[in-house]
Amino acid sequence: MVRFAAASVLLSLLGTSSAFTTPRAFLSTSRATAITTELEASKCGNYDYDFLVIGGGSGGVRASRISATHGASVCLVETQFKHGEPNYSAIGGTCVNVGCVPKKLMVFASRYPFDVSEAKGYGWNGATEGTFDWKQFMEYKNTEISRLNGIYENMQKNAGVDLMEGKGKFLSPHEVEISGPDGVKVVTADKVLVAVGGWPFKPSIPGIEHTITSNEIFYLPEQPKRVVVVGGGFIAVEFANIMDGLGSDVTLMYRGDLFLRGFDHDMRVHLAEELERNTDIDIQFNTDPTEIKKNDDGSFTVVTNNGEVECDAVLYATGRKGKTDTLGLDAAGVSTEGSFIPVDNYSKSN
Repeated sequence: MVRFAAASVLLSLLGTSSAFTTPRAFLSTSRATAITTELEASKCGNYDYDFLVIGGGSGGVRASRISATHGASVCLVETQFKHGEPNYSAIGGTCVNVGCVPKKLMVFASRYPFDVSEAKGYGWNGATEGTFDWKQFMEYKNTEISRLNGIYENMQKNAGVDLMEGKGKFLSPHEVEISGPDGVKVVTADKVLVAVGGWPFKPSIPGIEHTITSNEIFYLPEQPKRVVVVGGGFIAVEFANIMDGLGSDVTLMYRGDLFLRGFDHDMRVHLAEELERNTDIDIQFNTDPTEIKKNDDGSFTVVTNNGEVECDAVLYATGRKGKTDTLGLDAAGVSTEGSFIPVDNYSKSN
């Protein structure tokens, strides 16, 4: 059976310092005692491992580490151990590398102008917004994400998990070909967990190759002065608000009547009203881009059903799909529905 990680796991990383703080003291935390179980020792038999995990995100690192502490021989395969191009995500998954963590750091950075604007009302005189240094922020952000990559890598090693850098592809239900910086290797395992996560989806329209996603936004060398954000989910709304707070001119385009479909309607209406009242975001509902044109000066023109908008960057946040297209799932006999793997109540595939 091939298992599929369907839920993220929250890992508590306590007692660590951050690139975004100057710690006054280092917390002293005692290490948890080794987990002891009554499980029998590894019986991988003719296989290289009892358990092979493809994907080092939240589900993958948790499954591999806990399995190893229970006595299984475990190998974790991740496309790259350090964040950044070409795969952007690394050990720790989307959340750590190009998701929750760096996004929250950008949220913190973007809210300071608003906090400063309210300071006088609380007795703080002379406070000014200052200027935002995009490159300095990115340097600090990268330092922090690299620190977390190291923590996740060490957690696996300390649990006895073998780490392999590369892309996994099934050759059979028990054979996985791993293509990495050191060449190609075939590894066998009794059980395999598919925990590869998702990838941003972009529609097929002319000029879509000129756009970026929630991956590239964290590695832009310069802050775009004018940004068009396309999408109506929480990622689109968040980034529109973030870039507005950092000083960019933002246009948010959504093809529907109101963003955040599926959320509480009153909350959606209230949020739209608040964004209109408290930000400079140009919110354009019922607007759907039909073409992205790159101009001679490097800027872009977004052509829509309602007109055109000039900008310096176009961020698409129009959903995600499973990263299963290169896994060779047919060779393992695994059924799929689109880019996803249907599973039972125990996360088992067919």
